[in-house]
Amino acid sequence: MRLTLLASILLLSLSGFTQKYYMFVGTYTTGDSKGIYVYQFDAATGDVSLVSTAATENPSYLALAPNGKTLYAVNETNGARPGGVSAFSFDQKTGQLTFLDKQASGGDDPCYISVDSRRKWLMVANYSGGNLSALPILPDGSLGAHTQLIQHYGTGSNPQRQEKPHVHSVTFTPDERFLIAADLGLDQLSIYRFNANATTLPLSSPTDSTVKISAGAGPRHISFYPGKPYVYLMTEMGGFVNAFHYSNGKLTPFQQISSHPEGYTGDIGSADIHITPNGKFLYASNRGDADNIAIYSIDPGDGKLKVRGFQSTLGKGPRNFIIDPTGQWLLVGNQRTNTVIIFRIDPATGLLTPTGQPITIPSPVCLKMLKK
Repeated sequence: MRLTLLASILLLSLSGFTQKYYMFVGTYTTGDSKGIYVYQFDAATGDVSLVSTAATENPSYLALAPNGKTLYAVNETNGARPGGVSAFSFDQKTGQLTFLDKQASGGDDPCYISVDSRRKWLMVANYSGGNLSALPILPDGSLGAHTQLIQHYGTGSNPQRQEKPHVHSVTFTPDERFLIAADLGLDQLSIYRFNANATTLPLSSPTDSTVKISAGAGPRHISFYPGKPYVYLMTEMGGFVNAFHYSNGKLTPFQQISSHPEGYTGDIGSADIHITPNGKFLYASNRGDADNIAIYSIDPGDGKLKVRGFQSTLGKGPRNFIIDPTGQWLLVGNQRTNTVIIFRIDPATGLLTPTGQPITIPSPVCLKMLKK
């Protein structure tokens, strides 16, 4: 009986490692890129193969509907035309994307989008517009015109980078009662109450709804710890991670830690931040002169971070990366050197080992995964 039980556990374990996923890669199309690239990713081996492509302008950030049937992409147009958001239906059998529609995002250079779990609303961060917008999602997955536009006002301490608001991300809290907007230009996190059942105005500002970050830090992306009330902020210009306790729409800071080695004096351009599914490790990408991934362990008791090491991304401009759902792999897009590099995650230390099989793709800047 015991041997049978052990065999069953082993079989279940192995079945988890043989899962296959679709990986979507958003790009900048100012060079040779076609738009969105769809790959098959094998979590057992780390192998990747191209499935299909879909043409669209500068899909620099992507979001999947929770049911996997629709993919949304920003259209970042550098102010030449109004920013937009495009919707695509996705055939999970064939791996093909089909264009549904496109709507104005409400501001220039949309750079981040989020979809609520009930597939009613799509939220957009417009970087150069300094605002965020809410677009209703229709039953077929297509988008309606935005029904709410929230404009930020003010400046930051850096006149070159913070001359006006720059909303860089919009992230739902795990309970989806709130949406957190990180504004690089204002050194501020703005917290909005979210009502999925609203017909036109799903967002409202609760009392004490802003959190100020260190002057000149430039808040960019955030990541929630799975199952515990910790949230982590990556600052683009400061090059450090801020940790907060989260409760009922409130953030209370408890740690700030650098994302660069001690004594680092190069340019800073930190970007993305993600946590492994088991909550053991946090990773943060650094551009500028660093071009690496900072590796931290997380104390599950108090949420504090400890630096475990730094890994070169083997390329330049790691704007975005992803950890696969099994927690075995980290894949990073090097925008400036046109590669996606695949790393195996050591489950004990969190350190990264490259597989030696890079994916060549023009200007990769956003990666998402979906189970096949």
